[in-house]
Formats: sequence, C-alpha cells, structure tokens
Amino acid sequence: MSKAFKSIEGSSRSLHLQVARAIARKILSGDLPEDGIIPSEMDLCEQFGVSRTALREAIKLLNSKGLLESKPKIGTRVRQREHWNLLDAQLIDWMVGIDNTDKIYWEFLSLRRAIEPEAAALAARHASVEQRMALSGIFQTMSNIASGIDQENQWSTIDLEFHRQIYLSTGNSFFLPFANVLRTIFLGFIEHSSKEGGTCIEEHKAIYEAIMAGDSVKARQANLDLLNDSNHRLPDEHAA
Repeated sequence: MSKAFKSIEGSSRSLHLQVARAIARKILSGDLPEDGIIPSEMDLCEQFGVSRTALREAIKLLNSKGLLESKPKIGTRVRQREHWNLLDAQLIDWMVGIDNTDKIYWEFLSLRRAIEPEAAALAARHASVEQRMALSGIFQTMSNIASGIDQENQWSTIDLEFHRQIYLSTGNSFFLPFANVLRTIFLGFIEHSSKEGGTCIEEHKAIYEAIMAGDSVKARQANLDLLNDSNHRLPDEHAA
C-alpha cells in the first residue's frame, strides 16, 4: 500500500472524518509506523486536497483516540500501539478491511475467548425472564435460518444479536459496552472466518440451552467449544 494519500475533494461525507479515517487506516495497517513522524501539514493538505481547518480537526480527532501525538517543533508522530484506543467504535469501523485483517481477527478471537465464555456463564445466572425470552426468540430465528425455513434474515446478523443479547443479560455493567462497541468487527469476523455455508447451530444451541437452564458451567464450556479453532476459517495464528 502506498504511503501517499488520495484527494478526497467532492466527497459528501465530512471532510475531517474522511481525512481521519484515511490516516487511521494507514496507522492501523502499519503503513505509518509507530513512533514515525507523519507528513507535514502542508503536504497532507495538498495530498488530501483539503483546508488546514479540516486537516487540523482530523489530527485532533486522532490525537483523542491515542493514535497521534502533536508536539511543537517536532511535528505529529504515530504513538505506540499501547496508547491506541482500539475499543473505540469508530476505530473498529475504520480497521475493517485493511490489509492485515487476519491478524486483527485472530486478536479479536482471542478477546472473545477471554470474555465471552464468562459472559455466557453470567447470563445463565442473572438473565431476567424478559432477557431469556428475547434470547429464545433470537435462537428460534437462528434455527429457522439453519434449517432453511428463514431465507430473509442473514446468519451473521442474527449471530451478532445472539451474542449481543448474552452480553446484555450478564447483569454486569462492564460487559455492556461489548454488546455495542464490537458490532462492526463482529459482523466482519463472522463473514470472514466462518466456514463456508456453516452456521454452527449445534454449538449455539448448547449455549442457549445452558443459559435457559441456568447452568453457568455448561454455558461457559459451550461458549468455549464454539470458539475453538476448528469452527473458524482463519490461517494459522502465527502465520497471520
């Protein structure tokens, strides 16, 4: 990928958001390396074809997300990865589709393995009657899709809603952001990594039945089983 930027003049979207997205994607992909100084304000304005006002708003936004740091007489540099706010919903949206997608999805799978089984266990213990009814309705739609009865809904969308409902049912406020923040990357992950034509309906059924039965141990294990390597179409973790 070239390190030069393309002009975005004529776009109907907000200019500073377009500029921020373009710079962020080069940072997230590694084209703009950590600790590296990005091109000067004059160069960037010329490359993007935008005003200094739009560029400065973009830089300010990326500073707030931990990607950039601006210093007088030095310029603007890319901060080290440890400072990036990778759970920021906008950053998650921007990172989808960049060149190192497999690595990002491996990292996302590792995050899911760390928190999702516990979310399922908590949901088994704490889900309200209304939340269990909502999960039941979602699972019924999943079953209809898997059996071919429902051809209007997409598996990836209902799969997201299934796991989102589990996070919402944990009774733990710190799990709630994952119900919404990871929406974009979750959909991308399912479409990218799921086996061709696969819905993993039996694995989801095991999670669903354990939660409905209030069995936290089985819910946790069922979620771990869903997230094992054989259910995902990703290259070897160390080769990504």
